Amino acid sequence: MQLGMIGLGRMGANIVRRLLKDGHECIVYNRTPDKVKQLESEGAIGTTSVDNFVNRLTKPRVAWVMVPAGEATEQIVMELAQKMAPGDIIIDGGNSYYKDDVRRAKVLQNLGVNYVDVGTSGGVWGLERGYCLMIGGERRIVEHLDPIFQTIAPGRGDISRTPGREKLSSTAEDGYLHCGPNGAGHFVKMVHNGIEYALMQAYAEGFDIFRNANSPELSEAYRYDLNVADIAEVWRRGSVVGSWLLDLAAMALVENPTLSEYTGFVQDSGEGRWTIMAAIESAVPADVLSASLYTRFRSRQEHTFAEKLLSAMRYKFGGHIEQNARA
Repeated sequence: MQLGMIGLGRMGANIVRRLLKDGHECIVYNRTPDKVKQLESEGAIGTTSVDNFVNRLTKPRVAWVMVPAGEATEQIVMELAQKMAPGDIIIDGGNSYYKDDVRRAKVLQNLGVNYVDVGTSGGVWGLERGYCLMIGGERRIVEHLDPIFQTIAPGRGDISRTPGREKLSSTAEDGYLHCGPNGAGHFVKMVHNGIEYALMQAYAEGFDIFRNANSPELSEAYRYDLNVADIAEVWRRGSVVGSWLLDLAAMALVENPTLSEYTGFVQDSGEGRWTIMAAIESAVPADVLSASLYTRFRSRQEHTFAEKLLSAMRYKFGGHIEQNARA
């Protein structure tokens, strides 16, 4: 098939590379011309403006938008919608809020333009591993795009089949799934990222316990000088807590067991917040996911006011002096 890609960051550019390798034709545009030129050298067709981009696509046009969620996505989707024709398709492959997808789909429907939201997971490893795709939109349109999704997704690879799956028919085993109508793809990706926060937090806290297992505050009989890189490695092999996140943690720890090159400032990209909002709206308790999000907020502060007040109260009622208090 032919696909147009707007936004040639790491994920957008690597999606184009996977498509080119599989014989698809890719029309590309980015505000930074150097990124366009790089992909031109790899076989893509570069364009110099949004108008030029739209004109190079053949009807029914398929344009994939891979720019930061929020205003940037809103602007380019609406600009494309005004320039495209009935029957054309716009795909938002970023991390948009699912309620924005529902609203945009209705606006585009009035113009006769089809809208598909694709939650895309795979990060910087997606070029070689493929991207897990969670898709929302009209089934007829999603099925039309199947050759694109097949190429971008990982495929079955060497992962063993889930027992009982041989009786079922689904593209889920290939790494992509039509989750439902508009917004469903980004809704599933949103919760996926909320879970990711919690999994990462669980590993982080566990390894912090290991790192402090030889603390002088502990009785000498119960102190352990543990090799955290080796623990991560042994858990990768047969442990019930094995995962790709653990694989990545093991890589980081073997490179530098003290992680001294990191500040510990942890950003959140929005999906974690939206997941908690969705849980509140549907009255679903999400204690662990909420705590993992708040911990990311905490990581960006030297010390919170709450912690200072806790310390002050401990001092007032019991004379407890802060261990590292400064004059």
